[in-house]
Amino acid sequence: MTAHYISLSRRIGKELVSIEQVVTRAQSAWQTYEKTGNDFLLDSVALNLHGFYSGIEKLLERIAKGVDNQVPGGNSWHRDLLQQMADDVTGVRPAVISASVLEQLDEYRRFRHVVRNVYGQELEPEKLKVLVAMSFATYTQVEEELVAFSRWLAASG
Repeated sequence: MTAHYISLSRRIGKELVSIEQVVTRAQSAWQTYEKTGNDFLLDSVALNLHGFYSGIEKLLERIAKGVDNQVPGGNSWHRDLLQQMADDVTGVRPAVISASVLEQLDEYRRFRHVVRNVYGQELEPEKLKVLVAMSFATYTQVEEELVAFSRWLAASG
């Protein structure tokens, strides 16, 4: 288990760097959209916000598989995964994310569903504006919590 936990801890650190880059790209695309009004940039913003959540979800799924030995199934598995990661699993691991991060990430999860199921021209700029505005703060809080969990993994392994 030691090598597995250490490997997972390192993977978290590497993935967080990529996720931060996606957040930066979303913010940059939004700023350019605000300056130019070019609607094509909304696609870039949406795709990067989609990538932001997807990257975090992928990490949480790895933790669920590698530590909990259980990934939720069924139609609501994406939401259930967030809840699972916010729960302390006695004798197995502490909560990976806080309740406040769960709620913030759930906003991005719901948005990702919209991105996957609507056409680009149906994206709402006001919703994008809100998500971009909170993206760096959300990322920062997620990073803090995942780094703390990563430290726990390294110490527990």
